[in-house]
Amino acid sequence: MVLRVAVVGSGPAGSSAAETLAKAGIETFLFERKLDNAKPCGGAIPMCMVSEFDLPPHIIDRKVRNMKMISPSNVEVDINITKPDEYIGMCRREVLDGFLRDRAAKFGAKLINGTVHQLDIPSKNTDPYTLHYADHSSGSLEGEAKTLQVDVVIGADGANSRIAKAIDAGDYNYAIAFQERIRLPEDKMAYYENLAEMYVGDDVSTDFYAWVFPKYDHVAVGTGTMKVHKATIKQLQAGIRTRAAKKLAGGEIIKVEAHPIPEHPRPRRVVGRVALVGDAAGTVTKSSGEGIYFAAKSARMCAEAIIEFSNQGTRIPTEEELKIYIKRWDRKYGLTYKVLDILQTVFYRSNATREAFVEMCSDKDVQKLTFDSYLYKTVVPANPLIQMKITAKTIGSLLRGHALAP
Repeated sequence: MVLRVAVVGSGPAGSSAAETLAKAGIETFLFERKLDNAKPCGGAIPMCMVSEFDLPPHIIDRKVRNMKMISPSNVEVDINITKPDEYIGMCRREVLDGFLRDRAAKFGAKLINGTVHQLDIPSKNTDPYTLHYADHSSGSLEGEAKTLQVDVVIGADGANSRIAKAIDAGDYNYAIAFQERIRLPEDKMAYYENLAEMYVGDDVSTDFYAWVFPKYDHVAVGTGTMKVHKATIKQLQAGIRTRAAKKLAGGEIIKVEAHPIPEHPRPRRVVGRVALVGDAAGTVTKSSGEGIYFAAKSARMCAEAIIEFSNQGTRIPTEEELKIYIKRWDRKYGLTYKVLDILQTVFYRSNATREAFVEMCSDKDVQKLTFDSYLYKTVVPANPLIQMKITAKTIGSLLRGHALAP
């Protein structure tokens, strides 16, 4: 037999899973409802993703080596990457997603322009799953009703995942991201040549941060907040526009975008022979809100587990075997998520703690630790003396701002 796997969603997660499976000779079906979809996203990727996922130079719009942190009182701290070969990549999601999707198809994944409406769960462990979908390949918005039977399903269909609902994966808290793409005059765009900005404060985000990230010929200006505050999202967007007004003067809005972002993993990420990856699984980090690399990585690890436990696609893997992907993921990245969760809880809760956070970011040891962890996706252990210094500086910053809770 040849294992049949359906991957629903062709963002960085779905396409990475489909490519990995297709390369192994597994019959892979990759579903995407909108082939020109551009997800609202800051679009920052760590340098390690470029090499690890073999991304060509044209995917990267800008190589950011300078980051400006701006506090509620507009204190600015410059954070610079000093090594010439290191950078944060800035990309447009429609370019990145399109490349990864096309590459998966090139390696043999069968790309289906369709919307999956329903997943039928089999009564027997060895029976196939049935996907009901609308095929849009003819150009029809409504689409032709079709079905497909497969042995394994990967849900990579985002925060509002229908696959997650079908397997009762459980709910999770989420944030709302709102973003405007703004084309700036040439002199204003030159300022953002290799610079990205992060703003913190109650005026721009109640529990997150706002950003100005440079792209190919425009900047992405956005903010995020938890769903309990979603009614204020346009007010918060007006806040970042006001804070950055001088730098954005003369700009033209070319696109407005909004999208939910998961804030923690779903209670169940593997049920039967259905596995969730990326936003559908809840792999976005706290504090930084980063999701692209972790989405692609989770999907690749899931696909590798399917290949391994199906003996290169010659048998159907079990639920327990698929859950090993989750165990490996949590073992590899669990500490990263815990650290970033603590940082968001401590530093994003008031303007006083945000001031302390920006002050702490002025320390060179903090900057090195942060960039090393971000660029290479590990929680880098610091020299004990440096760690003590960072801890003391953190507490000192909180105390000076009267921000340390009893």
